[in-house]
Amino acid sequence: MFSAKLCCIKGFSSSPLLFLKSFKRVLPSLSHGQCTNTHEAECKSKAQKQVCKTVLKHFDAQYSEELGEQWRSARDVLLNPLSWQYGVLLNRFSDLTNLKQDLTELGYTNLLPQTHPEFHSQTTPIHLQCFIHRDPVRIPTQIHHPGWLKQYYLLNAASLLPVLSLNVKEGEHLLDLCAAPGGKSLAVLQTATPGLLHCNEVDQHRHDWLLKTLESYVPPAQQHLLSVTHLDGRSIGSMRPGAYDKVLVDAPCSNDRSWLYTPDTHQGEMWLKERTQLPLLQKELLCSALAAVRPGGVVVYSTCTMSRAENQSVVEAVLASYQGVELLELEQHLIDSLSDHFCFAHFHPSVGQLVIPQKGKTWGPMYVSRLRRIY
Repeated sequence: MFSAKLCCIKGFSSSPLLFLKSFKRVLPSLSHGQCTNTHEAECKSKAQKQVCKTVLKHFDAQYSEELGEQWRSARDVLLNPLSWQYGVLLNRFSDLTNLKQDLTELGYTNLLPQTHPEFHSQTTPIHLQCFIHRDPVRIPTQIHHPGWLKQYYLLNAASLLPVLSLNVKEGEHLLDLCAAPGGKSLAVLQTATPGLLHCNEVDQHRHDWLLKTLESYVPPAQQHLLSVTHLDGRSIGSMRPGAYDKVLVDAPCSNDRSWLYTPDTHQGEMWLKERTQLPLLQKELLCSALAAVRPGGVVVYSTCTMSRAENQSVVEAVLASYQGVELLELEQHLIDSLSDHFCFAHFHPSVGQLVIPQKGKTWGPMYVSRLRRIY
């Protein structure tokens, strides 16, 4: 439907498809955690990551209490970057000739089988295709070229859970309140064609990053569907009340993976102090989202932390203070279809679902909760 040139893989002059074929030859060694010349630099970078002992001590105390035995397996994964697994989100607007076949030959499988009956309806075609591997391997990223469309986006596959929870339908008006770097906005465009997708990011650097992501994946013919702004997400609800059918709040949070590898102890201590202030910001963003969605519309709140204070407690506090809102459970067929790939924490599902990192499972962490505005 759309014509698109292919970007080259970083460091390679041949096409991505040709490189994937050569990548297959080095896959067995990568699957066992060994480095090849091609990926030596990336492996060394991961191996040299230094754990911040102050942050780890804090996590041990907090998550042992909140997660119990599940923290032990999550801790093992977090402390071993070479075991982290990434998904390959295909871009339906690009030329995907032979790409799925090449990924399959590399041992990748589709996270969401396109033949699953629950994922199809008359109003919601599921175009989203994300390929995952049973081993923690990673194909190279594609570099940005103005006017060229990339074929795939590498991401934490668990981050697709908030997008799937939105259950986007054709023609809906959506707001991605904290959109950068753009992976979830891109995933929304893979599931359906919205009437409008408003992507907002308050941070200037991340806003520029968001613009580049959208330019790299969305063709000019679809650009009219997008609105990209640089606003404080806490004010959008009052600026545009009831303007959207659905809103995604992928809130700023204490990213467990990033914080664990804080460069120095002083930085780690400073972040841990700032962590106590994040729930207030998250509550304000969620309240803004509820004001921005129309009556009957759905808001999905998500983070990439396992912290109860930033997940369940935020949702519960907003419900206690915001009238006319009800919690929605995640659709059971969605949980069932992903249970082989994600390790879900066990707590009351109406409060939300938490994906816990676990060896052999697709990467996490990711928390998601769904709310509906009644009036």
